[in-house]
Amino acid sequence: MSAVAPSAVILIRALRFRPNPATAADNAFQSEPDAGESIDDVAAKALAEMDAVADALRAVGVRVHVFEDEDHTRPDSVFPNNWLSTHAGGAVAVYPMYASNRRHERRADVLEMLKSTYRVQTIVDYSGLEPDGIFLEGTGAMVLDHVSRVAYMARSHRADTHVLERFCTDFQYEPMVFDAVDSDGVPVYHTNVIACVGTEVALFALEMIPDASRREEVRERLRACGRKLVELTEHQVREFAGNTVELSGRWPDGRRRTVMAMSERARRALTPEQVAVIEESCEIVSIDIPTIELAGGSVRCMIAGIHLDPRPAREPELTEAVEAIAEEPETMDGVEAASELEPAS
Repeated sequence: MSAVAPSAVILIRALRFRPNPATAADNAFQSEPDAGESIDDVAAKALAEMDAVADALRAVGVRVHVFEDEDHTRPDSVFPNNWLSTHAGGAVAVYPMYASNRRHERRADVLEMLKSTYRVQTIVDYSGLEPDGIFLEGTGAMVLDHVSRVAYMARSHRADTHVLERFCTDFQYEPMVFDAVDSDGVPVYHTNVIACVGTEVALFALEMIPDASRREEVRERLRACGRKLVELTEHQVREFAGNTVELSGRWPDGRRRTVMAMSERARRALTPEQVAVIEESCEIVSIDIPTIELAGGSVRCMIAGIHLDPRPAREPELTEAVEAIAEEPETMDGVEAASELEPAS
């Protein structure tokens, strides 16, 4: 299994999707549906897009765990990577969320599936920091280099350096913090809209880091292990070209294939030269998800990668029971919380 590219993922099939009014203030990538389009129409289109993503990933040999969500109070639940990440060695992290109506996206049934199907040694839950106004929205706030053990993070309301330092201590990453802004000076809300770090290639909008010296530090750190760098423009970032993710799939004969999953909109924004660099190490898999992108996130945001070793295969009926879609998601009660940090100044 690749250290960077997981071969299994979690997707949430959100039946009541809509752009979240509670996140619009600091998400410059978010937009509203067309006038006259009903909430039901938006939800139905988004659901078809979610299914298309699942089908596309399965078609290239990625294992996909799908969980249903019928709760109309969780419009952003399609983006599970903001509350959950998994790590080699059996560790799982649960994160504090900025928008109050996103905090009940955390699901005990997802964690139970991970513990039953994969080798989980520990769960570290940082969500108890929310009352102190301290947030770190998972692999949206951080872009992790699993090879060089670097956590890249653009400062924002949703990405607090106090929690990042704790995460890096707990999970043995080096923090690499910087400011990133658009041409209007608005901070980037999530690092994963401007950056993707793969095994042999990285996509990064370095031009959005205003500090020249810090920009060069990030550039050199990305290239330190021989990785090729595709530098994105702000325009490409607004087309979600940075919101991509490397995954491990399988050919029908069992051979491994490395894919870069992105939206069709993101794929169209890349130049032929950039595509050629990516395709030297990855096969591009693109899916059209214009409705979901109204919420300000794209394919990367939809995917919670599973960097855990699978448990041995069990009887078919037991496996089916573990992977059954939960009708009523459980709460997060009973998960041990991480130690509290001092509130950010």
